[in-house]
Amino acid sequence: MKPISIYSIVIATFLTFALFVSYTEDDRQTKNVAPATATDLPQVIRAITLNKTFDLGGELLPTHENFDVRERLDQELLRNAYYHSNTILNIKKATRFFPVIEPILAKHGVPDDLKYLAVAESDLRNATSPAGAKGIWQFMKATGKAAGLEINSGIDERYHLEKATEAACKKLKKDKREFGSWTLAAAAYNMGNTRLRKEIATQRTKSYYDMNLNQETMKYVLRIVAIKEILSHPEQFGFYVNPEDKYAPFDYVTTTVTKTIPNLGDFAIQNGTTYRMVKLLNPWLLGSSLPNSSGRTYQVKIPRR
Repeated sequence: MKPISIYSIVIATFLTFALFVSYTEDDRQTKNVAPATATDLPQVIRAITLNKTFDLGGELLPTHENFDVRERLDQELLRNAYYHSNTILNIKKATRFFPVIEPILAKHGVPDDLKYLAVAESDLRNATSPAGAKGIWQFMKATGKAAGLEINSGIDERYHLEKATEAACKKLKKDKREFGSWTLAAAAYNMGNTRLRKEIATQRTKSYYDMNLNQETMKYVLRIVAIKEILSHPEQFGFYVNPEDKYAPFDYVTTTVTKTIPNLGDFAIQNGTTYRMVKLLNPWLLGSSLPNSSGRTYQVKIPRR
């Protein structure tokens, strides 16, 4: 066969293939057939129905009367429901930390719903914010000291779950007395009392839902309610976690300490555990020792044997 003939056949074959592909794509678009790659991401994304009443600590949200509140809540529900890894981790961590938080809230007469404020603040982590707030309840240094927490170079009780929860309860109750509602107490927790007082005076209203505040505080209370809804009914939002996959509460005993512990590694060995476990159970111990020149009494947690 002559070379010119082979060249012609190659060109003809290429044009035929190009025409077939073009027709196939045009035909696929005409018939609204999804590309084959769509099957690589099988998922169902649905809007969230808001055909119920919502409350925070028994205080109803005006979602039926106020479209703005309804839409803001909708946005927070969607953000948290579709933030899969973070939300499922919060579901797992709740079984470890809520059993500690709940009885303290009850003792102080603070609504159980306010435990979700801690989730909104820190995702139940001993986090440090860019502004310097620390711990699960995210206390600033001055606020923490004012609430009676010990904060110095060796000890930071903002990381002490029980003591920080006690401090959070005292603050929330104080703000409830001042502002008249748990909703505004939560708003004050986020933006600060001074700024909230100023906005109330300027805007001539004491309803959080009628106020125009900074962007973060405008979302804040709605985020708490959204987190409450999802963590209270995870299966309704597509989150399924087996009981054995949730994080168990820490199993520990406490030992009373009234003197300086020069080295927590030695202390751990003496108590049949490890330095890592001592630090994990007592994140309020900042360094490798427990300084205690004033003879204060501390309860240090160690794993139960």
